[in-house]
Amino acid sequence: MWTGVIPAVTTKFKEDGRLDHAENERCYALQMEAGCDGIIVCGSLGEGPMLRLEEKIALLKTAKSVTGSKPAIMTVAAASTAESVEIAKAAAAAGADGLMVVPSLVYHTNAQETLATLRAVVEAADLPAIIYSNRVAYKVDVTPEIMEELARDNRFEAIKESSDDIRRTTEIINRLGERYRILTGVDNLAFEALSVGAVGWVAGLVCAFPRETVAIYRLIRDGRSAEALAIYRWFRPLLDLDVSRYLVQNIKLAEVHAIGSNDRVRAPRMPLFGEEKARVETIIAAALATRPTLPALG
Repeated sequence: MWTGVIPAVTTKFKEDGRLDHAENERCYALQMEAGCDGIIVCGSLGEGPMLRLEEKIALLKTAKSVTGSKPAIMTVAAASTAESVEIAKAAAAAGADGLMVVPSLVYHTNAQETLATLRAVVEAADLPAIIYSNRVAYKVDVTPEIMEELARDNRFEAIKESSDDIRRTTEIINRLGERYRILTGVDNLAFEALSVGAVGWVAGLVCAFPRETVAIYRLIRDGRSAEALAIYRWFRPLLDLDVSRYLVQNIKLAEVHAIGSNDRVRAPRMPLFGEEKARVETIIAAALATRPTLPALG
């Protein structure tokens, strides 16, 4: 379940701010048609913290209707452990195949608090989980030492490694062997992480460029790294858009130009405008103008 390219999808809204179920379904289907290996809803890119619980469950059900035999995964990320537990229970009842769990969105938990929160969430849902380790965005470092403590519970199956330190993947493997499946969560470190032992990619720019993302993953998997690197070098300016406080707006703008979607976001976010919008659109236009021909994949 925790291998390959698993998009952390954006969330599409109508002009009045309600969920656009038809557009979400269309965009999810594009990911599956490109060969992605599952879908994660309601993450940072999916504007999860801005969604009500009933909206999260609706998005999960839409994903389930599209993924077929592949997993539909709910992100659990809230300020309090109690709210995280509520999300986890609702996701399990709605048929989620797994959870992606963040310790806390507001309070910066210490090691014991991090352990307790993650354990409470998986206990509540009794589902397989991927631990989201992102010390940059969430200010909590789920360290290899914490991962070792959690390894006693087999429901913790994978790590989304987003520390922004490429050395961390090797450190986890050296300490814990193959206990966890490691997926990179930083778009512009994906080639590097996949080359040193990550077995999957929780991707963002995949929402606009799914076939290129899948091609990089599969080529590396099949030992065709030189071909993957050529695509990755073309992709890098776009992938850099994922590492930004405006990643949601950046990627939704890329979806406008690449897949004909929209860039509506939920307040307090606003779509890009002015010089910043022009800068990002220049990057997108250059990529589209030089889009590579993809090789046949295994």
